[in-house]
Amino acid sequence: MKILVAKDAGYCFGVRDAVNLAYDTAKDHGEVYMLGTIVHNEKVVEDLSKAGTKVVDKIDEVPKDKPILFRAHGTAPTVWDKAKNKNLNIIDATCPLVIEIHDEIKKLEAEGRRTIIIGDHGHDEVVGIAAQVENPIILANVEEAKALRKMKKAGVVSQSTQMIENVQEIINVIMTKVFDLRFVNTICFPTKRNQSQIKELAKQCDVMIVIGSFTSANSKRLTALAKERNENSYQVATADEIEPRWLKQAETVGVSAGASTPDNIINDVLTKIKEIGKVPEEMIYG
Repeated sequence: MKILVAKDAGYCFGVRDAVNLAYDTAKDHGEVYMLGTIVHNEKVVEDLSKAGTKVVDKIDEVPKDKPILFRAHGTAPTVWDKAKNKNLNIIDATCPLVIEIHDEIKKLEAEGRRTIIIGDHGHDEVVGIAAQVENPIILANVEEAKALRKMKKAGVVSQSTQMIENVQEIINVIMTKVFDLRFVNTICFPTKRNQSQIKELAKQCDVMIVIGSFTSANSKRLTALAKERNENSYQVATADEIEPRWLKQAETVGVSAGASTPDNIINDVLTKIKEIGKVPEEMIYG
């Protein structure tokens, strides 16, 4: 058996930096507070909790002498203002690429365009993008785009981890609805790379394993891309979920992971696959 690991599997730089910043802040201050979990991965959240991170629902729950960390997903301006008014110690872990999306949608609004976000309803990042402008439209799929009324002038951005295919299909529909349309492709480059690698890897391998929490939209999208190209594709959150029978006849096993999957979980999965297939080491793909 041969194991091929996608070169860009796992943490993107934005998530890695945010998690490291949370650990460092907890170490320096004893505790650090966050509005919601830092990533969609239960094991990471559990480990951070042991290190001193606290998840709260409201700014008012943060003690005045403790820092608050704004997560990589981005934070609404009203929350920023409230934290500043309370003189809280703000630790900003917002991904630079998410900040770019905030800047782009504000520019589109300043041009007098109706703003449209292609993204998942209720997702933390989408909520943060939507909070930057007045009354944006959020479209998650083609059906929602088809229900859009015609308009003269609009501007579109997307959630950073959207599938390229979904964005393209929605844009094709919006083009029939808007006379003056400006689209800014804000799918981030780590997402583009990871999606590109998994599309190629899934076709080349007998079995494809995608590592990531089932609460992670990013990981589920990677799994969907793999399954479209290889029916023997499986998503696992941990090494314990791997079924040896999946790999029984496999000569080549591909492995990738979502942007919220840490290195230690990826390594555990690789160790398990190597034990099952009696393989000494994996190869990097991409």
